[in-house]
Amino acid sequence: MTDRPADATHLLQALLEWYDRSRRAMPWRALPGETADPYNIWLSEIMLQQTTVATVGPYFERFLARWPSVDALAAADLDEVLLNWAGLGYYARARNLHKCARAIVGEHGGRFPDTEGALLKLPGIGPYTAAAIAAIAFGRKATVVDGNVERVMARLRAIETPLPAAKPELRDAAAALTPEARCGDYAQAVMDLGATVCTPKLPACVRCPWRDACAGRKSGIAETLPRKAPKAEKPLRYGIAFWTMAPDGAVLLRRRPDRGLLGGMMEIPSTGWREQGWEDSAALTLAPAPADWRPVTGVVRHTFTHFHLELRVLAARIDDPALADGVWCQTTQFTEYALPTVMKKIVRLCAGHAI
Repeated sequence: MTDRPADATHLLQALLEWYDRSRRAMPWRALPGETADPYNIWLSEIMLQQTTVATVGPYFERFLARWPSVDALAAADLDEVLLNWAGLGYYARARNLHKCARAIVGEHGGRFPDTEGALLKLPGIGPYTAAAIAAIAFGRKATVVDGNVERVMARLRAIETPLPAAKPELRDAAAALTPEARCGDYAQAVMDLGATVCTPKLPACVRCPWRDACAGRKSGIAETLPRKAPKAEKPLRYGIAFWTMAPDGAVLLRRRPDRGLLGGMMEIPSTGWREQGWEDSAALTLAPAPADWRPVTGVVRHTFTHFHLELRVLAARIDDPALADGVWCQTTQFTEYALPTVMKKIVRLCAGHAI
């Protein structure tokens, strides 16, 4: 059990007074005196993973207008959810969002569980999201730790251990300050502090309610924290995509497997993506159909979280669309499908290509 530091009461009071004056207005955040909606908190927290508040705002409002409740989202078609998610990236989040909505409706009668333990059993909800929902929506004592909170704690306590090794130490520091009351306000206050005052570069220490207690500021190292271990260089992977056209100009799309990168999304058919380059002869054994495959000038480049990708494209027109498995789509109808960004790059390279 984490010991409560001697300065905890003073820090908590100063932070909550600052938050009451300076809290950010967000479409999912309840107004002072209002009770937060668990659906809004859950939806926003899933969207905010790996994404900025500015980007998420319009998506959140469109989702809420289309699916105003967890029951409505559970009843939605997955393809429609993926289509409305397009642009937020990390599409596994959208698949789990839909799966989680169905679990809440099917297993919990449409009501969100109100404890971290029960929330953690739901698809797509990890420790951070479970703590955020429990604290913000239900007022439970829960330690909410995101990147903003890690940065604030590293500076407040002058924790110089590099990330990710520092995570347990940073979590302990955050847990030691987590209060019994106003848990949701406290969680949002620390995140707001990191996002607006204790920023990665040029922190506005003069405006910080914790400036007098900040060990990092006193030591003159605040802006260097949290320290980070050197990142490993991302590997480069290669693949070949097949731009397959029917006699009427429609292009072949197929659905990727549910599990794995871009799971369940529609794609331009391609080989696997591997660190060894592809010879055309080997790639053609994986083509959607026998045809006179010709190279398209140019290379599609895309970066994922853990690797860079280079795709060459082979194009062909086949006489009998029945020879290939998938969905035939006119180029004017691509917007009706949830094509991830890398596939949109292939479309931009190939659209109008004479075959």
